[in-house]
Amino acid sequence: MDYIPTSGTITMFSTTWCGYCSRLKGDLRRAGIGYTEINIEEVEGTAELVASLNGGNQTVPTILFPDGSSATNPSLAEVTARLG
Repeated sequence: MDYIPTSGTITMFSTTWCGYCSRLKGDLRRAGIGYTEINIEEVEGTAELVASLNGGNQTVPTILFPDGSSATNPSLAEVTARLG
C-alpha cells in the first residue's frame, strides 16, 4: 500500500501508547495540518516500513511527507517547514 500523503498533509505512523505521537497530533490539530494516522501495531507491514526508515528501529512518530521523504519525531516547526 502507498502511504505517501497528498499535498499539504502528512502520514503519521504511531502507536496508542506513544506520548510523542499524542503531543504531535495535538500540535497538528491546533495548527490545522491534516494527517492520516496509522497505528503500526494494527496495520500489517507498517512496523517493518517504519523500521526500514529508522535504521531498523520501530521509532514513532515517523512522518511521511508528500515528496516521499520522512522524519522521525519531528517538531511542529519542522513539519510546517517541510510542507512549505
